[in-house]
Amino acid sequence: MKTICVAAAIIRKDGRIFATQRGYGEFKGFWEFPGGKVEPGETPEEALVREIREELDTEISVGERAARVEYDYPKFHLSMECFFAEVVSGGLVLKEHEAARWLSREELDGVEWLPADLELIERLKGLSEG
Repeated sequence: MKTICVAAAIIRKDGRIFATQRGYGEFKGFWEFPGGKVEPGETPEEALVREIREELDTEISVGERAARVEYDYPKFHLSMECFFAEVVSGGLVLKEHEAARWLSREELDGVEWLPADLELIERLKGLSEG
């Protein structure tokens, strides 16, 4: 089974987490943490900065690693490095996503997450407020 390596940003502000809704592909309509594929020669952190710039027209600073999620989808294995991040500049402009929301801890279960991201949500709920 093919493995796809991605990096995901857990962008936090005022106790809320930024989530995006996929606007394309097999998982259109599902919610996820923004980010994308790690290209050859890139670190996950570099990939994350590039992907957020490309997808959301925003510069971020990547903080500590939150988790690594390994998940088997029917057609591929996903290896997702997840990092806390903060917006440095830019307005989180949706270029590829259908929608976005700032979700409070109580609202995290209110959207339909991609399965791999759901695993991360469960881990985040276990963390103390940050």
